[in-house]
Amino acid sequence: MRFGKGDWRSLERGIEKEWLVTNGQGSYASSTLVGANTRKYHGLLVAALEPPGQRNLFLAKLDERFETEGQKYNLATNQTVWGVTEFGFIHLQAVVFDFLPTFIIGFSDVTIHKKVFMVSGENTTVVIYHIQNGAAPALLRLFPLVNCRDFHGIVRQGQVYFQQTKIPYGTIIKTAPEKPVLHMVCSDGEYQEKEDWFLKMFYREEEERGFKAVEDHYMPGQFLVKIAAREEKIVTFLATLEEVYTINGPVLLQLENKRHQQLISQAGFKDKFATSLVLAADAFIVHQRFTGGKSIIAGYPWFNDWGRDAMIALPGLTLVTKRFAEAKEILTTFARHCKNGLLPNVFPDGEREPWYNTVDASLWFFQAVYKYLQYTADYQFIREEIYPVLKEIVAHYIWGTNYHIKMAADGLIAAGSPETQLTWMDAKIDDRVVTPRYGKAVEVNALWYNALNILKELAQLYEEEFIYPGLPEKVKESFNREFWFAEGGYLYDVVNTEGKDVSVRPNQVIALSLPYSMLDLKKGQSIIKKVWSELYTAYGLRSLSFNDPAYQGVYKGSEKQRDSAYHQGTVWSWLIGPFITAFRKVNHYSLLSKRQAYGFIQPFKDHLRDHGIGYISEIFDGNEPLIPRGCIAQAWGVAEVLRAYVEDVLEIKPGKGLA
Repeated sequence: MRFGKGDWRSLERGIEKEWLVTNGQGSYASSTLVGANTRKYHGLLVAALEPPGQRNLFLAKLDERFETEGQKYNLATNQTVWGVTEFGFIHLQAVVFDFLPTFIIGFSDVTIHKKVFMVSGENTTVVIYHIQNGAAPALLRLFPLVNCRDFHGIVRQGQVYFQQTKIPYGTIIKTAPEKPVLHMVCSDGEYQEKEDWFLKMFYREEEERGFKAVEDHYMPGQFLVKIAAREEKIVTFLATLEEVYTINGPVLLQLENKRHQQLISQAGFKDKFATSLVLAADAFIVHQRFTGGKSIIAGYPWFNDWGRDAMIALPGLTLVTKRFAEAKEILTTFARHCKNGLLPNVFPDGEREPWYNTVDASLWFFQAVYKYLQYTADYQFIREEIYPVLKEIVAHYIWGTNYHIKMAADGLIAAGSPETQLTWMDAKIDDRVVTPRYGKAVEVNALWYNALNILKELAQLYEEEFIYPGLPEKVKESFNREFWFAEGGYLYDVVNTEGKDVSVRPNQVIALSLPYSMLDLKKGQSIIKKVWSELYTAYGLRSLSFNDPAYQGVYKGSEKQRDSAYHQGTVWSWLIGPFITAFRKVNHYSLLSKRQAYGFIQPFKDHLRDHGIGYISEIFDGNEPLIPRGCIAQAWGVAEVLRAYVEDVLEIKPGKGLA
């Protein structure tokens, strides 16, 4: 992907697009296309101190100035409370993404190629400058803007104290004793101590989101790199929390490029879009220090690893990409933390024990296991490590577990109370649940039926007795009786003591997309027709029909305003996956349905150039023009678009294990 000056004709256009690079541990570097930080989450080194959580900002950015023959070219772009104070983006000629960003800067007879990446497995950000100097000697000044805070916070001058020690090639910055030290080194030139503060940087995205939006950054000094006339020079700047073992940026870049090529080769796709998503998928597969295994981070910049998101995303991120070892490790990680039949909902920052407030994560676990067997046929691993956990989950759901999760007399699963939010539609404002879905939720019971059939099939494979004979059939009968809204031709969203919720929501699509569905073809076609007409958009499905009086089509404003719209009309990218799978199924996998499914995918190819470049956004406004919102890179969005594209459009099926 290549971007040019038309993409930053104004600062407002230039900050619409953001870049992101990661290290496989939850750490990242990210900013806007033009280098202006518009979020408190932006930074050149945001490091996960307890991977993938406890992320701290250590280096906000690295500003540059180029001096030659009395001319000074300020290459930085910054906005403060006084307005845009530096317009360095005017010198930006192009930005090229070969998944890693390269910023091409040009002025007079000088050209600079600047590449940014992280070292896999390390809290290290590398910036390589390839300078082609003009006819006069020149000086490149690098100004690091340093911080030390939780990435959700804001720091003002005087709240954090810094101490620096000069070392060969750079400096070490220390703050609180419990925080690691920051090493900053440069392969060329000299470092000069000159303490100062960058005052009142303004984050317009945070102001729009209703949060504090002004911050100060510590400036310990500057790096000075001399360049001779007509000289071509490669300079490496490195910011790290590790011990510095090399400042050879090109060598580190070669290793990272090699790793990317291995991921592409392993996945085996020739298709350019699929390959792009294979690399995007890599950002979400992370090491979990608490569990000692692999996990899936839900989204960047602010989410941790969530059980529900991990199970939904696992097929696309690890199976379609043929990263079977990581898939196995993730399944093991969550299986070992199953408690009372519940998978962890989230591994929260700063806490040793996960939270278990979810009804559907454990049921999505069955689907992840099913897909794992389809792709690997690794029946021995599932029997030894996972199958006992699956049996435990079903037993707890039948006899009852936490959060009032229990099978009712009709075989369906009821869960929660008016005060709890246990499904993926989990927004809550103070004590008010925005989208109350306690009782019997449609996708929960679709997943329950699917889980029972998977367990039954595994019992047969392992020559064991399925101890719940007749239960799947009972669930199927009850589901069709309780959830089918004949007058509307679709499924009720929730059934509880207050009645049956006729809201047109996308959860019903899940009941069609799963391998074991209790719906006949006629009902399936009717549901798809309804969903296509009222919920479908170019970037996913609305969370509520635009015909509903409670519909909210724009996701912006304060936290309360955003939470009130989160599941009340906001579009979710991940839902395009089950929609495409269900669409093809109810249309008999016809050639026409394949062409239409390809049409559903097409907008996402364009979207890779927007918001989080190379990634798929978490959500979009329900109203046109479907402005991307929320996380710039979302795991299940990337995963489900990739899975549906490969399995349902390219029709590359796993074909190894379960049919």
